[in-house]
Amino acid sequence: MYRPRSATPTELTAFHSDDYISFLRTVTPDNASDHARALARFNVGRTADDCPLFDGLYDFCALTTGGSIDGAKKLAGGTADIAVNWAGGLHHAKKSEASGFCYVNDIVLAILELLTRFPRVLYIDIDVHHGDGVEEAFYTTDRVMTVSLHKYGDSFFPGTGDVYDTGAGAGAHYAVNFPLRDGIDDASYERVFRPVLTKVFEVFRPSAVVLQCGADSLANDRLGCFNLTLKGHAACVEFVKSFNVPTLVLGGGGYNIRSVARCWTYETAVCLGTDIDPRIPYNDYWEYYAPDFELHIAPGTIENKNDREFLDKVKVKVLEGLRSIAAAPSVQMAELPPGADLPGPSEVTGEDKEPADRRAEARNEFFAGDNDVLMGGTNRGTPKSASSKTTTKIVAAKPGAGKAAAPKVSTAKTGAPKPAAPRTVPLKVGPPKAPAGAPRAPPKVPAAPRAATPTPTALLQNGGSAAASAGLPPLTPPRRPSPPTPPAP
Repeated sequence: MYRPRSATPTELTAFHSDDYISFLRTVTPDNASDHARALARFNVGRTADDCPLFDGLYDFCALTTGGSIDGAKKLAGGTADIAVNWAGGLHHAKKSEASGFCYVNDIVLAILELLTRFPRVLYIDIDVHHGDGVEEAFYTTDRVMTVSLHKYGDSFFPGTGDVYDTGAGAGAHYAVNFPLRDGIDDASYERVFRPVLTKVFEVFRPSAVVLQCGADSLANDRLGCFNLTLKGHAACVEFVKSFNVPTLVLGGGGYNIRSVARCWTYETAVCLGTDIDPRIPYNDYWEYYAPDFELHIAPGTIENKNDREFLDKVKVKVLEGLRSIAAAPSVQMAELPPGADLPGPSEVTGEDKEPADRRAEARNEFFAGDNDVLMGGTNRGTPKSASSKTTTKIVAAKPGAGKAAAPKVSTAKTGAPKPAAPRTVPLKVGPPKAPAGAPRAPPKVPAAPRAATPTPTALLQNGGSAAASAGLPPLTPPRRPSPPTPPAP
């Protein structure tokens, strides 16, 4: 079991502004009157019905975000294939503003962590609401593709996510939006989800995936308007899992507590590849699931306004945009200092301890100075044994316990241990060997000093507004030392 730590203020300001995080740390219901202007500025409190101020607000944000960041570190360090944090997935928060019950955008911060090790990250959002905060953060970069299927129109919150919103600058066509109407069911949802995501994986070739599984897209949600069942919702998780790419699975919206608990329990089993009893066992909250006490729910009864003609029209438009991407973007990357991928002080038990030097490397994606060689394996990084798999999950809090409770994470290992990373051989740089009998060459000229290794937060490249939002400087790739001049014959 792994209990994630609270994220530090420094980690939170990798995306959010300093003054916004400082405000969240200091404001409480007791001193709210002293922060009246800041409350209005940051959209928190009485003037923001969907972002109330409550005791322990900052601790709640730091804890849920720490789970997502540490899950990303597990994937980047190669110690997990799937990491699950049902307390995360707060996709509406902006750089300096709360929105839609979201105060800190743990998704953006987790993606920034993944970008220190993976060339490309794919974000998928199946919440009923558009993932506007994540899309906005990476709208002008080609290193992150955002895909969102959501209700659009009729003044539905947040009012963004049109099919024509496809990114800007270097990120043109890397924001994919599939707007939907009321009442979509399992069959219709699968009819568009599978072909669109198949094309996305084909053209973008992600090195890692972040999947937001908001449960408000289920039937009978208090704010949602879809007819999805647990099986239809979880089919998306199963399909993404089939691509065998390191995946961070997060929670999100959900305003029917019984459906949310059912959904994320079932999808945890899907991530683990484990069957689960359709009858809910007796527990402290058993009465919540009366009268049938069954895991699965019936489809909704809202009229499905997503006819085949409408869905095909939107699908064609989305696929046309994806065809505009000529090839998966590449990026130069450099090694991080030892231990940069390790989480902070945490409660760790069992075998959940990994060495500090485990690094995921993708073929032809990394520049390592004199040690630059072609690494074997797929775009997942260092080759892994087919019989060795590791899965990390964060156990959701019990219904009614509140999100502020510390989510527990468990890591289970099966199969043989992973083989050691392939040994790299440095390329030889220097003059050709002199023929026999030639006069001896003068002493070698020392090579120019190598450029300093950039810090983890300096590795985001081609970021546009994403880099600016995260406060990251542009990446200056390290230079190879110039070879010494051969002696005159």
